[in-house]
Amino acid sequence: MNQKLADYKNYIRDKKVAVLGIGISNTPLIKYLAAIGVDITAFDKSEEKDLREQMKTLDGLKINYSLGKDYMSNLKAFDVIFKTPRVRFDIPELVAESERGAVITSEMEVFCDLCPARIFAVTGSDGKTTTTTLIYEMLKNQGFKCWLGGNIGIPLLDRIDEIDENDMVVLELSSFQLHTMKCRLNTAVVTNISHNHLDVHKSMEEYIDAKKNIFRYQTGDDQLILNYDNEIVRNFGEEAESRVVYFSRIHDMGKGMMLDADCNFIYKTVQDSKIIMNSEAIQLPGVHNTENYLAAAAAVVDYVEPGAIRQVARSFKGVEHRNELVRELNGIKFYNDSIGSSPTRTIATMKSFKQKLILITGGYDKNIPYDDMGQILTEQVKCLVLIGQTGLLIEKVFYNEVGKSGKGREISIYKCHTLEEAVEKAYTCAVKNDIILLSPASASFDMFKNFEERGNRFKEIVNSL
Repeated sequence: MNQKLADYKNYIRDKKVAVLGIGISNTPLIKYLAAIGVDITAFDKSEEKDLREQMKTLDGLKINYSLGKDYMSNLKAFDVIFKTPRVRFDIPELVAESERGAVITSEMEVFCDLCPARIFAVTGSDGKTTTTTLIYEMLKNQGFKCWLGGNIGIPLLDRIDEIDENDMVVLELSSFQLHTMKCRLNTAVVTNISHNHLDVHKSMEEYIDAKKNIFRYQTGDDQLILNYDNEIVRNFGEEAESRVVYFSRIHDMGKGMMLDADCNFIYKTVQDSKIIMNSEAIQLPGVHNTENYLAAAAAVVDYVEPGAIRQVARSFKGVEHRNELVRELNGIKFYNDSIGSSPTRTIATMKSFKQKLILITGGYDKNIPYDDMGQILTEQVKCLVLIGQTGLLIEKVFYNEVGKSGKGREISIYKCHTLEEAVEKAYTCAVKNDIILLSPASASFDMFKNFEERGNRFKEIVNSL
């Protein structure tokens, strides 16, 4: 056990601890703290009947519970409070406890502070999970013992006793996780920044500022990988204290990871230049995936041989719910892009296809603009199937573009109340060689717990046709 971890266990053992949220990341956290002997109260806005599955995994542990609509009324006189990522740090209950002296933290913040291994951390509006997974696969392919976690759905604090200083840890970090984080991260990657999560963040400025915490506490010994092609991200380099490495699909920056005229990945330093691979090796379609590979390669190039990077490119087939081919039925292909929870992500996925699509789109409203979707809807959609809270917003954007360009007048538009109805309508509109794509450009919370549940339901419906 590293000394820092031993000291933390001694510190937390005698504290009165609250854990807000009994979900994917916090259930292992509760078990871990209980095993240390901590006095824990678990809080959740859901009623006990809706938490039976999670609470069953905690049977036999000494845990107090505060559940239901008024669950936060019991948040008083705690020493340490672990919040779930989507709970804002400035809600009145947390502010009051903080002013009284409580430490407000999270599973991920404590893990990053205590982790003895090198941390590769990835954030961005789009491409986080794919880039994180690619970095993990490349390091593992080189022979490192690796750990994958964070927003990708795998908590790691309960595994920290097993992690050695020679291991490599790869984390996906959301803006919610980063919002209050003050940890030094050895290699930080920012894939891109666009409008997102404005249902939780008070402004675009606050969202961007949260993202900056991925590099804010780095030193000159650390590394920051930035997308040169995204203006917001490119400007992060001016604020960084760490060593900045840019990647670009479009520009030759003189230094960094870039794509040349022959589609080779070229890594240039002051001393030399080397070819990493050709983009033809990449199995995932779309220029956005080329950018994900550029980011990942830039992050690992000092630790991984080009051959290991190429091998991952040739073998990696993608992450579930990301432009995933579900089935071909009567010559019609169904693709699941449930991760498409923002307009920029849906646009990128649509651009990876060379033909017009039958698009199922719409979902929970995150208060982000959809104007950028207008052009691609009129040019690359043959049938538009709308669902969820944002369906009407997307329809309005479509008709605004039709009014400007005159394109897209022949497109059929259907409004559906459920995903089942949407899939059935899309299928009735399809003929042989058509592609039906679920890419909602919106979050899932109006109908589903998360994008995984939405994607799994889509696949169940498609496979039952």
